[in-house]
Amino acid sequence: MRTKSTKSPKSTDKKLAAAALLAVAALTLTACGGGDDKKPVAEVSAETDSGKAATVLDKPYKKPNLVLTDTHGKKYDLREETKGKPTLIYFGYTHCPDVCPLTMNNIAVAKKALPKADQDKLEVVFVTTDPERDTPAELGKWLKGVDADFVGLTGDFATIQAGARQLAISIEPSKKDKNGKIVSMHGTQVLAFSPKNDAGYVLYGEDATAGDYTKDLPKLLKGQTP
Repeated sequence: MRTKSTKSPKSTDKKLAAAALLAVAALTLTACGGGDDKKPVAEVSAETDSGKAATVLDKPYKKPNLVLTDTHGKKYDLREETKGKPTLIYFGYTHCPDVCPLTMNNIAVAKKALPKADQDKLEVVFVTTDPERDTPAELGKWLKGVDADFVGLTGDFATIQAGARQLAISIEPSKKDKNGKIVSMHGTQVLAFSPKNDAGYVLYGEDATAGDYTKDLPKLLKGQTP
């Protein structure tokens, strides 16, 4: 990808790192608590020199055309339900012992730091990668312990996988590891969608902290670049 000579080396490096991130996103997975040696997709963002947790994408993603079932057993059309709303989307599963609960709790902590009116604007969507075990009731119970207003979605695995693929997030069917423990292989990115155009323009990796989200959410709510 060519860049104009007027752009600084720092800007070029950031664009190259973001491009590298997108290139490997569909190939690299991490197992929550599964002992997998592969690095999480989002670690590529560490190549940027901005010092920020957020990677601003040069080519934002369209919101996936995904219709699933929410924790109340009702049909949930992702595009329709979140249209014009600042939205964070994460793919994970409730039996995950580490990355998934940490990520969702970090977001929950940051959300609570917002004024009540802004809290009501934010949509946080958790899509299970383990639909066989994550029933609507199971999802609802788990999310209640994080933030009862977070949206939990489940459904047919092939549908979920296709939706994740639209965001270059790789997930695989749950399977048993060598110790007989069921694990779910999935990318660990959180994607933020702008309320201005419903485009997924900012990406966070699993290293993003509650402080990172607390700092960035006020801007994400307005569709601004963190």
